[in-house]
Amino acid sequence: MSIGKTLVTGATGHLGANLVRRLIADGEEVRVLIRPGRDNGSMDGLDVERVFGDLRHAKEVSSAVAGCRRVYHCAALVSTIEGDAVHKREVFDTNVRGTLNVLSASAEQAVDKVVVSGSLSATGYEDGEPSHEEMPFYPFDRHLPYGFTKHLVEHHCLRAHADGLNVVVATSCAILGPHDYVPSRIGRVLIDYAHGQLRAYIPGGFEFVSTHDIAEGHVLAMKKGRSGQKYIISTAYSTVDDLLDMFGEVTGRPKPRLRLPAPVMAAIAEVADKTWFRAFPNKPRRFTPAAVRLLSMHRRVDHRKANEELGFQPTPLKNAVQAAYDDFVRRGVIRPR
Repeated sequence: MSIGKTLVTGATGHLGANLVRRLIADGEEVRVLIRPGRDNGSMDGLDVERVFGDLRHAKEVSSAVAGCRRVYHCAALVSTIEGDAVHKREVFDTNVRGTLNVLSASAEQAVDKVVVSGSLSATGYEDGEPSHEEMPFYPFDRHLPYGFTKHLVEHHCLRAHADGLNVVVATSCAILGPHDYVPSRIGRVLIDYAHGQLRAYIPGGFEFVSTHDIAEGHVLAMKKGRSGQKYIISTAYSTVDDLLDMFGEVTGRPKPRLRLPAPVMAAIAEVADKTWFRAFPNKPRRFTPAAVRLLSMHRRVDHRKANEELGFQPTPLKNAVQAAYDDFVRRGVIRPR
């Protein structure tokens, strides 16, 4: 018996591309909302129904939701820069207004359940303590527009829950794994490492989640998550040194010898942000003051809530590194030595 269609927004992103493949493997009938005129190669060869539209247009979102029983809202404009007013407006309209359109359409069309992808950047942090779902977001820290918008996304999910929509937030950490078509920031680091183009690095650490685990976490949140609740999905904390050691194992290349002190790199990033990049405020870049700050925080998470309520069990992070490398090689993005 058919369980109805499942809509996935952001299907061409790193999370979405892996989640779609997981849902297809589970036998679900999948519809994807994708932007027209974009590179949608990540969907090539997949048995999905494609609907073209923009999250910022309520009618297009409503058409995409029509006839679906479940919605995974993974789409977001991920940004690691401050940007100018135009950039901030685009981040807000995509992430906040886009989510409101998805939630409103889902409520109007009596969707059974919605799982919204959250971000660790919208979760509270206290020195020396792993972040957990109950930690409040402190708005007076130095947050990027992306973090603020993802915090607002959670707020609107709670409002939708209060109005009767069955909605759950599945919070992601830094994603690592295959089907990274953009590619992501960490994906670009692996590509550069594999080609011997990573000349230096800075110490630090962060919480990572494999594509296998974040897709599994979303599926579990859909099956078992309580409406109005948030679940942090994480694989493991890793230092930059340990992560690069794993990169070295899969690529056969040595770790860069130049290990720049974080305070030095932070100062360089701040100067660049206030000089060269002031003329190009929306230009993507490898190291930003925010990126250096995040690595220096050595941020960890507590995912016991996902373990206990959803039955989530993380897999080894090294599996994600190997899978990411193998997929880059398969697609010709990485040329093995």
